Amino acid sequence: MKKSPDSFHILDRAHTDPARLKREREKARELKNTNWWRTQISKGLCHYCHQKFKASALTLDHVIPLARGGTSTRGNCVPACKPCNSSKRLDTPTDDLFAQLERERIEKSFSLGSLDETSEPNSDEFDEDSDDAADSDSDDDFR
Repeated sequence: MKKSPDSFHILDRAHTDPARLKREREKARELKNTNWWRTQISKGLCHYCHQKFKASALTLDHVIPLARGGTSTRGNCVPACKPCNSSKRLDTPTDDLFAQLERERIEKSFSLGSLDETSEPNSDEFDEDSDDAADSDSDDDFR
């Protein structure tokens, strides 16, 4: 999940309000003390890379980051390994989807571009003795 260092997000002030962030972080701490969370981390799977880890190696990650309007609820909190949690930063699943589509678009245009470079030109287009050249000479005969 390596991200470009030049990517940035415009944050809404309502989402980054220190009081709101403090409340949501407190809710996250409370959520980590629930049986639901213990069950989640006991599975030992990182939500993002799907690798197996000890429960103690998994962190609580907000799928939609708090600074982008996410909340500390069961639907938005998932277990993540530390590398995935760190590399995700402020990205959302939608951001990841758009990045994937952009990579695929670039790969497709690159592969199509390389096909154009390796394909041979149509010999009729570059043939000096083509019918077009003969037609222009024959026009002179009718004048």
